Amino acid sequence: MKSSIFETSLTSNHSFIIPDKTAHLFIDKKHKRVLVKITYKSKSVTYHAALQKLKGSYYVTFNTSNQKELGIFPSDYFSVQLLKDTSKYGVEMPEEFEAVLQSDLEASEIFESLTDGKKRSLIYFILRIKKTQTRIDKALIITENLKMGIRDQRALIKRI
Repeated sequence: MKSSIFETSLTSNHSFIIPDKTAHLFIDKKHKRVLVKITYKSKSVTYHAALQKLKGSYYVTFNTSNQKELGIFPSDYFSVQLLKDTSKYGVEMPEEFEAVLQSDLEASEIFESLTDGKKRSLIYFILRIKKTQTRIDKALIITENLKMGIRDQRALIKRI
């Protein structure tokens, strides 16, 4: 499932409005999580996002790093297409974190019992780490903390 391409601009520093007709293609089928493909001057980025509603309008966030990558300024118009997000967690799982969870059934079961938002938050935390070994180390810390019963976001990512 994918929307037609539409033109838009930023409505705030970090978001843009999705036309109601386009948003309802996904919302009506219970697909709040989407892949957003933005194209500007022959460059494009694709990222995971949630359709959010505020004051009767649907919008999607558009972070500064993606704006800079495309060279978009607040007054610029750019092309957007929404696609169905088929990923399990609404974001791509880092290989390192997936491998650690696969090797630890208990931690994997606990991870799966978390809310979708908490799972995504932990995945995003791992994704921000550039070095492979550091990703593995942090994934191991998170799984050990999950098994110790820690659920607080800040405490989960720290070595105890």
